[in-house]
Amino acid sequence: MGNIPEFNTLRDLFTYSTANFKNNTSFSYINGDSYTYEQFGDKTEKVSELLTANGIKPGDKIGILSQNMPNWPVAYFSVTAFGRVAVPMLPDFSEFEIRNVIEHSESNALFVSNRLLYKVPQDLLDKMNIVVILDTLEVLKAKENPVRGEAISPREEDLASIIYTSGTTGNSKGVMLTHKNLSSHLYSASLLRPGFEWDIWLSLLPLSHTLECSLCMMLPMVSGSSVYYIEKAPTPTILLKALKDVRPTTILSVPMIIEKIYKNTVLPKFNASPITRALYKTTPGRKLLNRVAGKKLMETFGGRLRFFGIGGAKLDGVVERFLFEAKFPYAIGYGLTETSPLLAGAIPDNVKWQSTGPAVHGVTLRIDNPNPETGEGEIVAKGPNVMVGYYKNPQATEQAFTSDGWFRTKDLGIIDKEGRLYIKGRVSNMILGPSGENIYPEEIESIINGHWMVSESVVTESKGKLVARVYLNPDRIKALKEAKEEAIAAYYETKENFSKTKDELMHTYDEKKEEVIKAFNEKLEQIKKEISEYVNSRVNKFSKISSVHDHPEQFEKTATHKIKRYKYTEPKK
Repeated sequence: MGNIPEFNTLRDLFTYSTANFKNNTSFSYINGDSYTYEQFGDKTEKVSELLTANGIKPGDKIGILSQNMPNWPVAYFSVTAFGRVAVPMLPDFSEFEIRNVIEHSESNALFVSNRLLYKVPQDLLDKMNIVVILDTLEVLKAKENPVRGEAISPREEDLASIIYTSGTTGNSKGVMLTHKNLSSHLYSASLLRPGFEWDIWLSLLPLSHTLECSLCMMLPMVSGSSVYYIEKAPTPTILLKALKDVRPTTILSVPMIIEKIYKNTVLPKFNASPITRALYKTTPGRKLLNRVAGKKLMETFGGRLRFFGIGGAKLDGVVERFLFEAKFPYAIGYGLTETSPLLAGAIPDNVKWQSTGPAVHGVTLRIDNPNPETGEGEIVAKGPNVMVGYYKNPQATEQAFTSDGWFRTKDLGIIDKEGRLYIKGRVSNMILGPSGENIYPEEIESIINGHWMVSESVVTESKGKLVARVYLNPDRIKALKEAKEEAIAAYYETKENFSKTKDELMHTYDEKKEEVIKAFNEKLEQIKKEISEYVNSRVNKFSKISSVHDHPEQFEKTATHKIKRYKYTEPKK
């Protein structure tokens, strides 16, 4: 680990990687456009010159609105490595959010992909010094006769990026990250997970999110590794083909992706026969089947995966047990946009069930106001990776830090004797029980989501009681409907119905249809009752839910697939 380089700025990282790994593939579409590190360097410098020629000065803010592609890193480093400030925007931002980000950040230039150009209001495009279509790096429009700008080598205290969070609380703020924040974080991440030139990364999460930007774009550059992007939306079919084509060594993911694979692919195979179902209920049988499934899962992922990093939300305990027993090379990371993002992490050989691992190099964690009985309290952090504040929001910045200068994560957790961190939930989500108990809805939801009919859930408080909203597995609900509807089809196949008139048949059909609807609704109520009993038999008496309500569609989520809870929670009085 002694040969891991330390950088002071992103310019240092850019210069180092393009000089030392010239012929290595840097950023590439799968079976498509590709850059070597030398080509990436040349292209980035040309785009930086284009910005300079169109009046862009050091410190100017430049928006980036695009899906992942090889030109995304080109845009980012043409900005940050030459003294300007990158303002990435999530592809699923609404027109309203895009306007808010561009106007609040005072961005005067924009990189935008063809696919997302329609989201940018025309009046904002007209105000820009220059608008570049990211797919081709061609100028869409620019102001006439601009006064030439300037490019400089940034200092470590200079601002590198402003990232507008779209959090689960609904309040989007501009997180200011300096070159020192990002460079020090990069060194910590490199120590935790050293890279090699032969590493192949498959990029799945949006580059506009700090997790992917810092760990799946900058980190590979430290070791001259290659990063591959999927050109189309990653449906299961396209993702499977990508895994086969790329055979990655490294992937970063959010829990939802691997949880879906377990619930929709792995678990149904275990339940397919009475023998395997019974075997899976025993500890030795479960471990054996999980190990077999793990080998098949490794094959599905291309056969040479060595690091499957999971972050952005808490991983379901049952799924983590499967990954551990399957000997799947999963790693856990914890952090926030405000911390560049890593605060704690555990690599595949060092994971411990339901822990995010110890603090990374350079970071100190502390539990504030711990509960004297449980040791649980708010996680606060200190380190060179912690943001300098929220852009143009001194009040929010002040509230984000303790009186002695530690960053408040607003997450609740405990730290064990070995220094490992365990997340319990969000401060804002915690529900106070009738006798002052701390109830964490995330822990109840983890159990609910383990029910075979549930895809996802949200637990909230209503009139002093715990209520669960569940989005039921659509495939299983569909199968249930089809099974009931078969009753109608079977009725018309009987001989005695051939002699009936059309009116008689229609009358009978209506009656049968009502019966089917009634039977389906009764089954639905039965399922909700089963879910309630399933959960309440597995939680403590303070965490029992009083009712289950079926939610008709998937819950709205952030970029890292965390449910936007504020949309489904009653405001606290």
